[in-house]
Amino acid sequence: MLRTKILTTTMNLILFGATAAVLQPAEVFAKAATAALPASNPFAHESTLPFHAPPFDKIKDADYQPAIEAGMREQIAEIGKIAASKDEPTFANTIEAMERSGQTLNRVGAVFGAITSANTNETLQKVQAAVAPKLAEHQDAIYLNDKLFQRVKKLYDARASLGLDAEQTELVERYYRNFVRAGAQLGEADKAKLRELNKEESTLTTEFGTKLLAASNAGAVIVSDKAELAGLSDADIAAAADAAKARKQEGKYALTLQNTTQQPAQVSLENRATREKLFEASTMRAEHGDANDTRAIIQRLAVLRAERAKLLGYPNYAAYTLEDQMAKTPEAAEKLMTDMVPAATAKARGEAAAMQALIDKENGGFKLAPWDWQHYAEKVRKAQYDLDESQIKPYLEINRVLQDGVFYAANQMYGLTFKERKDIPVYHPDVRVFEVFDKDGTSLALFYADYWKRDSKRGGAWMDNFVGQSGLLGTKPVVFNVCNFTKPAAGQPALISWDDATTMFHEFGHALHGMFSNVKYPTLSGTGVPRDFVEFPSQFNEHWASDPKVFANFAKHYQTGAPMPAELVEKIKKSKTFDQGFATVEYLAAALLDMSWHSLPADAAKQDVDAFEKKTLHDFKIDMYEVPPRYRTSYFAHIWGGGYAAGYYAYLWSEVLDHDAFYWFREHGGMTRENGQRFRDMVLSRGSTEDMAKMYRDFRGRDPSVEPLLEQRGLKEESPAAK
Repeated sequence: MLRTKILTTTMNLILFGATAAVLQPAEVFAKAATAALPASNPFAHESTLPFHAPPFDKIKDADYQPAIEAGMREQIAEIGKIAASKDEPTFANTIEAMERSGQTLNRVGAVFGAITSANTNETLQKVQAAVAPKLAEHQDAIYLNDKLFQRVKKLYDARASLGLDAEQTELVERYYRNFVRAGAQLGEADKAKLRELNKEESTLTTEFGTKLLAASNAGAVIVSDKAELAGLSDADIAAAADAAKARKQEGKYALTLQNTTQQPAQVSLENRATREKLFEASTMRAEHGDANDTRAIIQRLAVLRAERAKLLGYPNYAAYTLEDQMAKTPEAAEKLMTDMVPAATAKARGEAAAMQALIDKENGGFKLAPWDWQHYAEKVRKAQYDLDESQIKPYLEINRVLQDGVFYAANQMYGLTFKERKDIPVYHPDVRVFEVFDKDGTSLALFYADYWKRDSKRGGAWMDNFVGQSGLLGTKPVVFNVCNFTKPAAGQPALISWDDATTMFHEFGHALHGMFSNVKYPTLSGTGVPRDFVEFPSQFNEHWASDPKVFANFAKHYQTGAPMPAELVEKIKKSKTFDQGFATVEYLAAALLDMSWHSLPADAAKQDVDAFEKKTLHDFKIDMYEVPPRYRTSYFAHIWGGGYAAGYYAYLWSEVLDHDAFYWFREHGGMTRENGQRFRDMVLSRGSTEDMAKMYRDFRGRDPSVEPLLEQRGLKEESPAAK
């Protein structure tokens, strides 16, 4: 997942919503000259560390809010000067000048967004709540400034005659589109209303994130009797004991919650009652009617977004969001998903039948329930393929997966090499830093890896930048990956699951997209691409986890270093499409929920969250009791706080691209340096400098085909899309 920062320099953001202003632009500009940031604040100047990496050894919680507020003042003054200029607008004095603006805000925003996601605390959460409406005001003060917009519009109207290169033309068009989509063409009364809607939304999305983190932490299942944890490994039990100790529950065990509905421990837990407790804790985490209940926020956010879309001239928020994505319309995205529903549900029902047969064979005396799925899927996999997760984990030690898997694949494909840097300060002891060197030995980027779950970290996995690449600003990428793997207890080996290993490759695919960026202008740089394209490089990179050459290099026993036995490797290959019915149904259910919430018109009544969810799943014929959505509405952070509103479908849209592109590699010799260079030159380095559909066609030689996706998921024979 590419995580949208809580803060981003306004002009480097592809608007997906939000923000508001109370002050009129002239009043804001008048305030801009006051209260410069003291030089003692670490954000007052560029970092002197390599690549301008954040000086975490100097940054204190108290530094963020003053730097954010000073950064806004600084940028407003810069923007005010551009807008008030008497000179005729040119690309240099308007567009390029805006690209250079807000450097202080960019520095602090990148770091603050990262820390409040990966290592937050009560102080930082208070700062978030305080600055959210101010940042909203800031953004609207820019995008709703008519003088500034008229300069942009003049350049946009004359762009064909300005002698611009392709990247500059794309940038002018992007600015114009962003201004229009932010409400620049509205009358003053509608602008005022938009400001209020944006302000409220920015506050509520921040509040949602805070409540969900608290709800997830509070939802941990506390177990007193070790016998209830039967089936878990000694390492997992030790980790649960550590988690309980951290919650002042000495002598007990805590099963902490991941962000998804199903929890990793469900695979191994033999005690059905414990599995049910964990499932209930997960699915109800934010629905207890307490201070952490998110449903009232969700009800209001759905209304706010629909009203804002209507104000901007769209029938619903999904139509607004998808207009500048590859899908273009909600109908196109919805068709891709609904075409897969019959095949996915049919496959999932077959999987459920196999599990029920096993339950009956064991004289279980119960019907398969959602909290049984992971456990019995693993049993069926063992029965059908003689394979279980406990056989695989000893061959997946995290450092070996990173160094000999993720990094090795990047070396084989692109010639990259990596050197760990112990001299670069980090924001938490779990974080590691690597300098990345290009194929010619030149220094390319810094990469931070933060893999272990902790209570101060939001759920999920994501990538983002501390520093983005820009030829204009002369900056190189400082990229980070964050995951939520279960940390081993002291003295235990750091073994991860196959899903975790795949996640590492996925997030590093995003990192490569950021590292290889070779773009002049910050707005178009790196991963600043449409939502339904941004997951393409990351999902594509997952394929190399199972590439025979790469797999053999990292899948070695953590004690002996022996390679994974050939028969075990073969079992993994044969089980490749196992449980894909479940995986597809849980994803589609969540994605269709997202699209349904954001297809509500502005005049729709306020929705009962649980009733709306139930009806949506029924209407789309994807309401399988045994397979709940990957995220239920109340803890769907992607769409209520993570920038993927009306965009969760993007993973599937991008998956069409990623499998199709991988088949191109298979057709042309697989993992070769030549193929890697072509992919780097034609996709990974280009940022958002041209239309994504054209970019893909130029690489592939044609439009993408859905066939490879259906084949990879084992759905080809059953899907109407394949006919």
